Amino acid sequence: MEYQVSGPASAAAADVWRLFADVERWPQLNRNVTEVRRVDRGPLQVGSEAVVRQPGLPRARWRVTELEPGRMFVWETSSGGVTSVGVHQVEPAGQGSVITISLRLRGPTARLVGALTGRRIRRSIAMELAGFQRGEVPAHG
Repeated sequence: MEYQVSGPASAAAADVWRLFADVERWPQLNRNVTEVRRVDRGPLQVGSEAVVRQPGLPRARWRVTELEPGRMFVWETSSGGVTSVGVHQVEPAGQGSVITISLRLRGPTARLVGALTGRRIRRSIAMELAGFQRGEVPAHG
């Protein structure tokens, strides 16, 4: 099962990428994420991990499995027979960019979980997209 949202942003792709890569600041952009704590340090890269807390969900440890700097990253978490695969992608579009966020569920209970939580997932990724669309570029440091 896959859920996806996409929309324009007035910010340049490089600026949106900085928001994506600074995962610990996501709670400032999106009320759907209450805490993100990186397990490792340094730039986001394949193998980077973060513990994410979202309202009404158990704490989850996400691991980056694919990354194209400046463009996209994929991370995954598993629980209860389901692997959730999140994709954050940005593409240049004129003076701004287009942001795409998707969540795929796979595994033996993916269909059941999707049936039970699909509405919540759609709402969650839409809120995430809106946060990145209106987000401010984090200060470097």
